[in-house]
Amino acid sequence: MILETKNKADLIIDMPICSTCKIDKLFEIDCYMYTNLGTDSSKTERAKVKKTSTYIYKLIKGLNNQLGKELLYYYA
Repeated sequence: MILETKNKADLIIDMPICSTCKIDKLFEIDCYMYTNLGTDSSKTERAKVKKTSTYIYKLIKGLNNQLGKELLYYYA
């Protein structure tokens, strides 16, 4: 699931749409990952989701530097 998510995020970055639309799509992926975590998720799964979320926030930083910095600051 995590590898698929990274591939989807990379595909979104390459899409010929506006930056705000790309950021919206990246947030959708991030939300989807967290909604699929449950109380039965292992620590490993949670760590993978957090790592992928950081990757997505770094992609967002490439599109909107200020927003990306804030996300990474508050997430770390």
